[in-house]
Amino acid sequence: MNKEFILSESERLYPEIIQWRRHIHLNPELSFQEFKTADYIRTKLKEFGIDYKVVADTGTVALIGKGEPCVALRADIDALPILEETELEFSSLNEGIMHACGHDMHTSMLLAAAKILKSNEAQLNGTVKLIFQPAEEKIPGGAIMMIKEGVLDNPKPNIIFAQHIYPEAASGTISLTSGPVLASADELYMTVEGKGAHAAQPHLGHDAVLASAQIINYFQSLITKFRNPLHAGVLSVTSIHGGSATNIFPEEVKMMGTLRAYNEVWREDMHRLIKEQGTKIADLYNCRFEVEIMKGYPPVVNDKSASDFTFATANEIVGSDKVFEFEPKMWAEDFAYFAKEIPACFWLLGVKPKELPTMPPLHNPKLNPHEEAMITGASMMVYSAVKFIQEYNNRS
Repeated sequence: MNKEFILSESERLYPEIIQWRRHIHLNPELSFQEFKTADYIRTKLKEFGIDYKVVADTGTVALIGKGEPCVALRADIDALPILEETELEFSSLNEGIMHACGHDMHTSMLLAAAKILKSNEAQLNGTVKLIFQPAEEKIPGGAIMMIKEGVLDNPKPNIIFAQHIYPEAASGTISLTSGPVLASADELYMTVEGKGAHAAQPHLGHDAVLASAQIINYFQSLITKFRNPLHAGVLSVTSIHGGSATNIFPEEVKMMGTLRAYNEVWREDMHRLIKEQGTKIADLYNCRFEVEIMKGYPPVVNDKSASDFTFATANEIVGSDKVFEFEPKMWAEDFAYFAKEIPACFWLLGVKPKELPTMPPLHNPKLNPHEEAMITGASMMVYSAVKFIQEYNNRS
């Protein structure tokens, strides 16, 4: 299979890819609840003549070809708790749930890759492992669960590829870089306990609101004074709730936030500092500080050789004028767990229609990606697998 054949096959399958994507978009399911989505994926694999195994309940793994090398291709399948506002004819039928992160497209492109690869299985001279992964959007994530259940065993892939739609870039473009590309993500759940009192008698209470405000302000100093300025890091308090009247100090204030990092040592230091300094500041106001840090995904780190390979692959598929090196993002992705186990490359697929200067971003209720980008995405998945197998066998 050469690139021209793969591109033509992706274009030929495009009407089917649209059907798959719109069916999945119509029927979104939340993390760890993707039972109908998984059934749909497995039905399609059966139609293609591909055997599969169930992993982590709603996860699916399948093999095409045999022997060495083994290339893994991964797509995530879950949706988000978002009320869709696109007014498309295929808008979500499940109120309050939407594929606002493009996983419907990721899944459909991997299904397309599966069909093309299976139809040309005799030409592979290697193995392609298809991984349809649940629960990317919710800690602890489906990736770590699938890995624990052996998704990377028998055979163990030599390399793994994944992609994500990218509304900031023109449709059909490919953006990637080597090294850290997405951040770790930890969830912060904080409580400041004070002593309720009449607002006109502050001396009789312990002001949890003021203590919380000081904690929020001070936490920004953790970013500026306890971090090497050459290392990326974000600490954001995104929610604060306390009190219900104008004349009452509340007993407690609850806050939520997120910590993002590339450097794992600094990440652990921040966990300690958040606990220590939050407690000290609360003490100044005779309040008590508690924090639960829900440790999320590690950073996604693209392997250098895998990234170089993908740059070359993308140049062949879309042309060098449509391939870009992107600035790492502070988003998070549990593909990181796969990348910790084997060489990996995670790239971004542009989905912004050419006629639009901007479009709604990821996790937006109005997100409406350009569907034709799926031709490029499917072709990238197929050609990445085929080319890697060919080059591996040529080296051997």
